[in-house]
Amino acid sequence: MHNCQNCQNCSRTKHRTIEEKKKINKRLNIIEGQVKGIKKMVEEDRYCADILMQIAAVDKALKSFGTEILKSHLSTCVVEDIKNNNFEIIDEVIDLFNKLK
Repeated sequence: MHNCQNCQNCSRTKHRTIEEKKKINKRLNIIEGQVKGIKKMVEEDRYCADILMQIAAVDKALKSFGTEILKSHLSTCVVEDIKNNNFEIIDEVIDLFNKLK
């Protein structure tokens, strides 16, 4: 993976359709609402087990969201890089799998 700080080629982007962005934002808004709910539960001195259940729900939602982004990454960005003979992408994908465990 290329990590220099002296060129403009280090910043990569991924074009997403308006529909993809809507779906992503909808999921993120739900997760954001769940996190705000946890904050409110703490402020209201709710029972620890109830808060932990909500934390588990947020964790599951984030992992599911990460899995969907990873699937998209594999089927678009990674495929394109491999077609362009950029096999360094394999190391990036392995690193991503390790981080998403």
